Amino acid sequence: MTSTRSAARPALDARAASARDGNRTEPAAAARAIPLLWLVFLTNALVLAVGLLLLALTPITVHSPIEAWQFALLFAGFLVLLLLNVVLLRRVLAPLINLTGAMSSVDPDRPGRRLSDVDLRSVEGQALAHAFNAMLDRLENARHEATRTALAAQEAERLRVARELHDEIGQTLTAVAIQAGGAAHGDSELAQALREVADGVRESLDEVRRIARELRPEALDDLGLVNALIALATRIGAQGGPRVRRDLQSPLPPLSSDVELVIYRVAQEGLTNALRHSGASEVTVSLRADAEDVTLAVKDDGEGLPTELPRESSGIAGMRERALLVGGMLALASVPGQGTEVRLTIPIDEERA
Repeated sequence: MTSTRSAARPALDARAASARDGNRTEPAAAARAIPLLWLVFLTNALVLAVGLLLLALTPITVHSPIEAWQFALLFAGFLVLLLLNVVLLRRVLAPLINLTGAMSSVDPDRPGRRLSDVDLRSVEGQALAHAFNAMLDRLENARHEATRTALAAQEAERLRVARELHDEIGQTLTAVAIQAGGAAHGDSELAQALREVADGVRESLDEVRRIARELRPEALDDLGLVNALIALATRIGAQGGPRVRRDLQSPLPPLSSDVELVIYRVAQEGLTNALRHSGASEVTVSLRADAEDVTLAVKDDGEGLPTELPRESSGIAGMRERALLVGGMLALASVPGQGTEVRLTIPIDEERA
């Protein structure tokens, strides 16, 4: 848990520190900054001044026509001036090079990282850093709102379909099963066929109810997160797959409905993947919380993720998007032949903010 927490919190700390430092140091940094044009001009002027001093103070005379040793000496001085120019320009432009590398390292799946203007010496570099940070703010806000809207619409549609299955198709199948069972009297072929129809309808009704529960976890709304996870693990374990072990802390700190839903959906996706694809004999679902984080882990002892397939499947991408929605971090660890672990960490202070 400690390693996951340490990986999840720098993004949040970086965002807060960037905002504080930016508001505190921006006027002073802007006062110290020099336009890039003048930095390059001063660098070249320094090189030319060194060349002028060498010509004025050193006892060198040039004959006409120039002699070979005189040309070699002038050419050596020219190379020294070029080298000095390159060294000075590299120092002047180093912050921009570092800024470019930092831009390339920004990961959209790890939001919160911002560029600092502490080491930027030019007005253009600082303006570029501020513009890039503002663009990241806009992109992250837009992505956050788009994800929230999409997931809210998805949950609303899941709820509508679950109610339709339960209220319409479920009641219809129940009525058909009752009628078929009531009409099956005696040992005739027709009665036997009606009993088979009733049994098939009851199986279909159970399947419809299972689908409705997966679409919208009623236990999460009625019984709370821990009981909903217990029901989920029991249902997954009863499907003839790996044995599901539970390690669920209770009670948990107060969590919002959005966070509880994200935790439940990630657990559901992790258990479903373990059931269908891992070939595991045992899956462990753990949910722990402390003063800083709430952490969900779904770990199996299966075959691990296949190396020839892309790791970022739609299911993993969906879990990651849900984690980002509540300020959390999703980590995926897999070793061939040793299983897979899906770990979701959500800062509690971020969740309450």
